[in-house]
Amino acid sequence: MNNTSAGTPSKVKVGAAQPSEAGFKRKRGVFQKDLQHMMYGFGDDPNPLPETVALVEDIVVEYVTDLVHKAQNVASKRGRLLTEDFLFLIRKDLPKLNRCTELLSMNEELKQARKAFEVDEEKLATIE
Repeated sequence: MNNTSAGTPSKVKVGAAQPSEAGFKRKRGVFQKDLQHMMYGFGDDPNPLPETVALVEDIVVEYVTDLVHKAQNVASKRGRLLTEDFLFLIRKDLPKLNRCTELLSMNEELKQARKAFEVDEEKLATIE
């Protein structure tokens, strides 16, 4: 755990990723409330330090941005970005892959339920 050489590249990477995006300036603090709640849910203080939340936000945004860029590279051969491109990238991380497939199936079930509900409403409207 105390291996400083292992921690240094991630810190350097976080700082290095921001200047490379010269044309893109992101709005900071967009996810702070959500991250505060998530951090509390994982055992942090109800009101974590703003610096901690900002650091976690930077890490999350960097991870998601990197994942999207990798997915675009995978999808470039096909010409369009699909959900399967993200699943392909996280295929070796089983907890993430399982959670993603669970969320995707739940999303599909919700779509079908909404569609069935709309059909029922249309039938009721035609009866009246």
